Amino acid sequence: MPEMRRRLKKAALASILFAGALLAVAVTGEAQQPGKMVRIGFLDPSTPSGMAVLVEAFRQELSKLGWIEGKNISIEYRFAEQKTQRLPELAADLVRLKVDVILTRATTATLAAKRATTTIPIVMAATADPVGAGLVASLARPGVNVTGLSSLVPGLNTKCLEILKDAVPKITRVGLVWLPGTSLGQDLQLRELRPAAAALKLKLEEIEAQADAKSLERAFQTAKQNQVDGIMTTAGPAIFAERRRIVELASKYRLPAIYPQDEFVEAGGLMSYGADYDDFYRRAAVYVDKILKGAKSADLPVQQAMKCEFVINLKTAKQISLTIPPEVLARATRLIK
Repeated sequence: MPEMRRRLKKAALASILFAGALLAVAVTGEAQQPGKMVRIGFLDPSTPSGMAVLVEAFRQELSKLGWIEGKNISIEYRFAEQKTQRLPELAADLVRLKVDVILTRATTATLAAKRATTTIPIVMAATADPVGAGLVASLARPGVNVTGLSSLVPGLNTKCLEILKDAVPKITRVGLVWLPGTSLGQDLQLRELRPAAAALKLKLEEIEAQADAKSLERAFQTAKQNQVDGIMTTAGPAIFAERRRIVELASKYRLPAIYPQDEFVEAGGLMSYGADYDDFYRRAAVYVDKILKGAKSADLPVQQAMKCEFVINLKTAKQISLTIPPEVLARATRLIK
């Protein structure tokens, strides 16, 4: 009988140990399961096709930081399709989805996101003047749920005008194509360009257009009728999304043009001078990474553009029979041949 009791005790102990081992395996397996899927909201006033190159820069940088779309993050894309009045509705939709962070482009989108939530962190990929727009208390200490990158570069538009005059020495009249109501940052650009044109003894022809093929065509016809010698555009997501059509029209009407981003030149535009927006979106991904790892947006300083690039497309210059002076070519950061 004692022997039988000892055997039963051993069997019971073995069962307990086996059960404990199974529990340990289960707990270990559970601990090794990936964490919850993180949701990133993406709010933009323009179009998916127009923004594809910058979205890809953002996704690539996130991937380098260990955030893989479909694996440990999902991105909820919301594009207003050039209808800025839709931004509040789209921002509210992202808030309803309880995304973990919202990425925005342009003042209009950032304002819409901020009005929709005071708790979800918002990262600006490129907003012209976040302090002036009341988005943050200061660049050094935002103090709210908004942080990220400011695309405001003092004197940038004046510099573009100067480059255009240097590249086309006989220029006297410049057509400025802009899309009213699509970007609050355009007002800043206009306020800078008007006195800059006067100082350079250039006549600035402000040509309003809408973000559609017919309106842009009319804008360039107007420019030609007004005998402008060159073209500029304001910066902003609506203009950026239509960059291929705009550079095609500049080529069609044989007008030398300078643009605010190098993507215009890569699409066939003549020249660009401005901040590197790919860099903005890569740096925005770093901000998103920090926030997802516990950083507070209120404590992350707003950064500004770190570099400006001057790019010239020599093929386009040849197509419109423009000879760019050697001293201007020498100043280029990059030449497309």
